[in-house]
Amino acid sequence: MMSSPVSVAASTSTPTFPAEPLVCDILVAGAGAAGLSVAIGLAKSGFSVICVGSTQTHPNGRTVALFEGSLRYYKALGLWPALRAHSAPLKEIRIIDATGARMPINAISFASREIGLPAFGENIENTPLVETLAGIARDLPNLRLHETLLKDIDFQSDRVEVILADGTGVTAKLIVAADGRASLARRKAGIGARTWPYPQVALTAFLDHERPHRFISTEYHTRFGPCTLVPLPPLDMHPHRSSLVWLMSEEQAKRRASLDNVLLAAEIEDQIQGSLGHLSLEEPRGFFPMSGMKVSRLTGHRIALLGEAAHVFPPLAAQGLNLSLRDSASLIECLEDARAAGHDIGAARVLASYARVRRSDIDLRTDGIDVLNRSLLSDFLPIDFLRGAGLAAFAAIGPLRRAIMREGVLPHGHLPRLMRQPVDAVTNSSCP
Repeated sequence: MMSSPVSVAASTSTPTFPAEPLVCDILVAGAGAAGLSVAIGLAKSGFSVICVGSTQTHPNGRTVALFEGSLRYYKALGLWPALRAHSAPLKEIRIIDATGARMPINAISFASREIGLPAFGENIENTPLVETLAGIARDLPNLRLHETLLKDIDFQSDRVEVILADGTGVTAKLIVAADGRASLARRKAGIGARTWPYPQVALTAFLDHERPHRFISTEYHTRFGPCTLVPLPPLDMHPHRSSLVWLMSEEQAKRRASLDNVLLAAEIEDQIQGSLGHLSLEEPRGFFPMSGMKVSRLTGHRIALLGEAAHVFPPLAAQGLNLSLRDSASLIECLEDARAAGHDIGAARVLASYARVRRSDIDLRTDGIDVLNRSLLSDFLPIDFLRGAGLAAFAAIGPLRRAIMREGVLPHGHLPRLMRQPVDAVTNSSCP
């Protein structure tokens, strides 16, 4: 069951603000992939930006599948050439039922060529993604990357005053909270969040394997969640590589964390039915408890939320960063249009337009992933029947399967300019 909403009161203390603060249009809190991506996009749009946070680039076995809309975002900003070498295309997605359901469910495959794309997207490791984005951010003239954390925020009527952990002061017209699920910026703004746990832990790792992946991402649906293999590019003497995200119970995770790489590789090989031949694990590997989160609102007084400061769900269907980049592209569009119209970019009217554009997409993904994940955890025959019937319909009904594929990689709703193809001029905006 979901927990009840938790509201966090805004700060009532008045910070001792430095006499000579840094001044910018927008302060971005968070220097992960989402924060850096929106900071770069805003800076390339002509805003003066300060991005604060820790650029955590230590390897953790995690990757991001960037779908078509996200690739368009990075290409429109001129970022993709620097990222391309670290990625592998996803040309097909295969779902195999391994739940042991009493009603057999046939495997189903989706190919990108069915919707006229050479690939659904590209899979890239988190570490080179963040490292590359951070390097680009440091070189932009109107973007300052300040690698420290927030300490305090004071929301004034016409500005935001921020004190950083190193004592630096920053004044901005708007703060963009991309500082993760425990967002300090969100809490200081008094925006409540509802969180709930799942009885699952995700094992993440990179695998070297005997057989080629053929650019196919394979999901084995188990009673504890999916075990997903996603293509990676070759590396040194390892021509065939994939990333692994394997959801399992807390007890299973604890036991597997104690295994050496040889024994763990054997269990992975057994789970995926030997489909890639002999496996070996690269270092490091990670274990991450699963949870979900929704916020009471996406904006507040001179603050806009995006990324995991605004939504959290398990890594099913690779929707996480793709959703965050749609947040980024939509926010940039709304702020560009506000500036062009001579409006205050931190005004409630401007931020309300961003919230209106993003709410339905966020709710659809968060609720959809929650339902899918819980359906796998349930050993209830009617739920198995509905899940099997749904997969069968996707396999058999061409227009439905193509609609599902398109919705996964490029949602049908409002598409911000940075994700259109080609990138449009500043017209037909839904934002004031």
